[in-house]
Amino acid sequence: MSKTKFLLTTLLIVGLGALCLYLNRDWFAKKPIQISHRVSPWLRPAPGRRANPLDKANPVVFSLNGFYKLTEIKVVIAADLATNKYAHPLWHLVSDSNSVFTASFGYGERIRGLRPADKGATPDFLEPEVKYHLTVKTADAQAEHEFSTTAKQ
Repeated sequence: MSKTKFLLTTLLIVGLGALCLYLNRDWFAKKPIQISHRVSPWLRPAPGRRANPLDKANPVVFSLNGFYKLTEIKVVIAADLATNKYAHPLWHLVSDSNSVFTASFGYGERIRGLRPADKGATPDFLEPEVKYHLTVKTADAQAEHEFSTTAKQ
């Protein structure tokens, strides 16, 4: 094999390898957090807790596309967020350091490793047919999701 053929073959292989890496560059990118929600009218309060008559909406459960160590969860009314960058959160949890891996959680429930941002704060009740905005943060990623719930029957 001549020197020229060897050089051209090597360049062709390197070029095809570079093209393959370029076309599949998303293999090396971080996967974004994806959030979905489910309105669950059949869920009951945790054992030892009674249903609150002021709560008019069905419970909402959020699912993530994997297990994440969450550092912050915040729910605000979407209309308030549209007009005010610093809208009042209905539910706001933060982590100091040791949150656990979480793949799903319900609105207002306790999550190990997270605590209310304001000491002693409790989550506000959701209203049926109102759009809400959920923000979930980890150490190096953030995801947002809009949801609403239905009225209890």
